[in-house]
Amino acid sequence: MRKAVILGLAFLLAAAAGAALAGGQAAGTETKPVTWDNWLAAKATAEKYDKEGKFVEALQHYLEYIRLAQELGSPMHVAWGKNNAAFMIIKRHKLDATVDLAPAKKLLDEGLAISQASEECKALLATNLEYVNLFLKK
Repeated sequence: MRKAVILGLAFLLAAAAGAALAGGQAAGTETKPVTWDNWLAAKATAEKYDKEGKFVEALQHYLEYIRLAQELGSPMHVAWGKNNAAFMIIKRHKLDATVDLAPAKKLLDEGLAISQASEECKALLATNLEYVNLFLKK
């Protein structure tokens, strides 16, 4: 039973990350109109779930945060969203080493490629990428 739950969570993470990486909508969230208010709501909801330790749900809302930031034309916020979404995958990995880090690597690589990302964001993206690369090389 535990293995089924772990596999289910891994599938959910991969599906949610895959939807964002493909430019689609994350599972479990409805498509919201593109406004800064909805971007702020996605951010607040993601942070709430993160604090509650609900990393899959937080990831879904960070993916919505990324989508909205892209549509609003804010590369700086896109970079932060990619970092935060990747970090939710990393947090799951720290709890369960079977969680696939490949989607996190893709998000982090994409975030680092955004020239408008702040130096602080780039530093966190790089630090998170170091963690991911340690496990993907095994």
